[in-house]
Amino acid sequence: MGEFIGWVDLLPNSATYLMLGLGVAAENIVPVIPADTFVAVGGFLSTRGDLDGVWVFGASWLFNASSALMMYRLAYKYGPSFFTCGAGRYILKSHQLERMTHFYHRWGTSAIFFTRFLPGVRSVVPVFAGVTNQHWLRVATPIIIASGLWYGTLVALGIWVGNNLDLLLTVLSQLNLLLGLVAASVIIIVARWWWRTRHE
Repeated sequence: MGEFIGWVDLLPNSATYLMLGLGVAAENIVPVIPADTFVAVGGFLSTRGDLDGVWVFGASWLFNASSALMMYRLAYKYGPSFFTCGAGRYILKSHQLERMTHFYHRWGTSAIFFTRFLPGVRSVVPVFAGVTNQHWLRVATPIIIASGLWYGTLVALGIWVGNNLDLLLTVLSQLNLLLGLVAASVIIIVARWWWRTRHE
């Protein structure tokens, strides 16, 4: 991490903001990318040089929310045909897709908001919101609000620790462990639902 921070310090500010933004945007496509760490480190770096924490937050928030909505829109356009006529029909049966649609109509806004704080899961939920043809506003609102709250908190955390990188990494590790356990619980619940309703 120290070498990464040293490398980032050599970049122009505009390139750093862009790199952070692209990093958090890519998480919605490749869930294993540690976007949360990038954002917190961005806040940390804003206390050491001339990076602006507001711009770190703005770039992270804008790029992450935009890429999540882009994935939602792609799923909205191509997802239904993939799961009804394409290879996706072997993943989700028609009755499972109907149940999922009913769930999103009833709980979708809350589910999208809640999962924006969970690593891995946050990239999948907007996709299935698109597959089940949820209205754009019901998807965009919780994504924009929750992403703003989450990335604002991470930037503030990076600023709060000041020059103590070890403390930042320790807090992030514990936080990611806790949220990872919650995300794993959600995945297990969904997997059990999928298996139990598979042959209905």
